[in-house]
Amino acid sequence: MTRGAFLRLVPAVLVAVLTGGCAEEASAPGAPDVGGAETPAVDLSPAGWPAGEWEAYLALEDVAFPGNPVAEGRQGAVTGSYHPLAQRAGLEALRQGGSSVDAAMTTALTQVALGAGAVISYFGIMTMVHYDAAADEIVSLNAGWNAVLGDDDPMSIPGTIGMGSEEEMYGSDEPSGRTALVGGFMRAVEAAHRRYGKLDFRHLFAPAIHIAAAGIPFNSRLVSFLEPRKHALSRLPESKAVFTNPDGAWIEEGQVFRQPGVARTLEAIAEQGADYMYTGPWAERAVAAVQADGGTMSLEDLAAYEVMWVPPLEADVGEYRIHANGLPSFGGVNMIEALHLGDAAGIASLGHWSTNGESLRRASNLTFNMMLSMVPPETREQLYPGLDLTDASRIRPETAATLWSRMEAGAMPAQYAEAPPSHSDTVIAVDRGGNMTAVTHSINCVVWGATAIIVDGVSIGDPAVNQKAAVAAAGPGGRVADPIEVGILTRDGRPAVAFASMATGLHQQTFQSLFGTIHFGMNVKDAVDAPAFFLPRPVLDPSSDQAVPKWVVRVMEGEFGDAVLEASGLPVERLPAEQRRYTQGLWAGISRDPDTGDLMAASHAYTNGRAFAY
Repeated sequence: MTRGAFLRLVPAVLVAVLTGGCAEEASAPGAPDVGGAETPAVDLSPAGWPAGEWEAYLALEDVAFPGNPVAEGRQGAVTGSYHPLAQRAGLEALRQGGSSVDAAMTTALTQVALGAGAVISYFGIMTMVHYDAAADEIVSLNAGWNAVLGDDDPMSIPGTIGMGSEEEMYGSDEPSGRTALVGGFMRAVEAAHRRYGKLDFRHLFAPAIHIAAAGIPFNSRLVSFLEPRKHALSRLPESKAVFTNPDGAWIEEGQVFRQPGVARTLEAIAEQGADYMYTGPWAERAVAAVQADGGTMSLEDLAAYEVMWVPPLEADVGEYRIHANGLPSFGGVNMIEALHLGDAAGIASLGHWSTNGESLRRASNLTFNMMLSMVPPETREQLYPGLDLTDASRIRPETAATLWSRMEAGAMPAQYAEAPPSHSDTVIAVDRGGNMTAVTHSINCVVWGATAIIVDGVSIGDPAVNQKAAVAAAGPGGRVADPIEVGILTRDGRPAVAFASMATGLHQQTFQSLFGTIHFGMNVKDAVDAPAFFLPRPVLDPSSDQAVPKWVVRVMEGEFGDAVLEASGLPVERLPAEQRRYTQGLWAGISRDPDTGDLMAASHAYTNGRAFAY
């Protein structure tokens, strides 16, 4: 296989798990123990929150860079990358006796309602890593995409996503139902709650139902989603009706945005369970809509969907042990391998990459390891002859040492063309009993997708467009591999940090945050605030006839000194502040001192997420 063919083969499957955020210390009266019996007084609806809180956190939904004050407490904490109102809903679940899973699921459900299903969906995907304090065990849940049983030629699925222009980014004008995949989000909510929930299932839906029924101001972020998608949303009457007023005019910024279809759907699921979406009335309408657009998704596809409980991937790194999301997601492999590569590269002895040019060079280079998960075994063998790069081998430090020596000798994985923006969200929660939950969920398409199919308020999206090779590898009805990176760090056998990540540069940011925590003694706030490098930008040399791009390292203007950048020997692009959230990965985390129970929660300052603790 030629190098050019290799580049064309690599699928653009970066998951953009949507959270980021900031943090705020919140005071609250003592909450009942999560192991206690639920009382009839439980009500998570914002209608019952203290006066002024609904308005305060709703206002933050429209603030782009609100800062990230750290949140500290002893009883519980929740954080995420976007939607402060959703994290506040998760806090309410903790205050009223909910477990960390109750808080995480409440937050995730609320995030989707606040985002109008544009970049995350109730028919999207979810990955979770959870520490169960009672059993003293860590588990991993995979609710990723399932390929459709009736589509045996995924590489011919119509549609493209490019970065040459806004028109290319928003995809083809010929939408196809073949771009839909079967998402496990709602099955995951139900399965996680069944195992680890404390509150009644129906309570988790209350904040999202309130938002959908009562409405929220249509803010500038929603406007930015809607404007470039009006053409696609106009195609189907049900989709257009979600975003138009009774007179047929498009909703405008500041107007009250209600989602009655979402409210009705969530009410039905709260009472009947996830079967409403997978074998019931919603399933029937969703399949009909997809098939009307030429797709082959069937009721069998939805009924066959099952959440996978898989062993987490584990490895010792420094004084910690990482417990990462397990296979078939390859994000955990990428995480562990990168940390081992960092050790092999001697980065800890060089110092942080923001202060040492050689450290920056090595750290940036080693994060190209994620490319290995996106190519077939024969291509890995071509790049690194004789080196065992199976998943089981890649998480071993010995393999990383050999791989790094070859990378330093010049055998670097090639950088592929600019990854299309996908969207996700993250949630991390810790409860009073020490349970820890880390979640990433996503829709994997550009705002509603080119199909813009919305059924009873739930967006279906077109995630197969930018994952054709991964869908083909999964086979009909198979689980599609993904690069999501979530996990838990333990120290001396006790859980210390729960984390999740998302966005285009999720791998780069996850490596930097974890390495900073493990080797540079950073707390979670230090880790999200530290200067960081982003996913490199590939550029083709116009004077060359080779289809091999040269990559350019991207950093924020003013975060790295000129001397450090020059000493790295890398081509560097400095980005203005307004481009930050579209290029850097987002990582959020909560730490818990196992001796004192002290909690610290944080997320990035340049998104509108919020951290809470009490």
